[in-house]
Amino acid sequence: MLTLKIQQMTIDGHPILCPECASEAFTLDGAGWIDALPVRGNCWQSHSWEEPLITLGTLKRINEASTGRERAEDDDTFEIVIGGAVLAGTLHPDVTLDDLKEAWKRVYWGRLLKPAIRKQKNKAKRAVTRPIKRAARNSVAAAKAGALEAAWTAQAGGYETDPDYTPEPINPCPACEGKRSFAIETRLHDTTKVPCLVCSGTGEID
Repeated sequence: MLTLKIQQMTIDGHPILCPECASEAFTLDGAGWIDALPVRGNCWQSHSWEEPLITLGTLKRINEASTGRERAEDDDTFEIVIGGAVLAGTLHPDVTLDDLKEAWKRVYWGRLLKPAIRKQKNKAKRAVTRPIKRAARNSVAAAKAGALEAAWTAQAGGYETDPDYTPEPINPCPACEGKRSFAIETRLHDTTKVPCLVCSGTGEID
């Protein structure tokens, strides 16, 4: 018994289909030891027919000519010449080791590894941005606290003088002796005082 699962098949470019539902996917089943015996077609809709164009010998040649599959992206194709007509098509893919590897990759990467990497990246982002956001919040909070304190102080009538406050000692400028300016006698100008250049007119010196 020889069975081939046909994905699609043509003869000289014309598709061979199920005669009842026009399905292009079906099986070809051949039995016996005489190559000239016709084979039967069976589609996925449970339709069955005798295929007059294809014999058991043809089925054997298709099986020998099939390319097989090594990688997941490969197609199992065939092409033979019968009586001057080109019979070509694709067989239903059998599962290969590479198919299993690709399926495992998709499951492992898509459902396990990728979400874990995304989770770690998000965690790293949060670790970097959290201190920045916290510092920004602290700065905003400090500014708000300062504004509230100023508003409260203004509403309460301003700051009260600290009775224990002692002002820092003043060092008078040695040039002007704290007077901030010098008196001059002149008949050319209305100004009779000039600011002290040593203390810049402040009367103090560090």
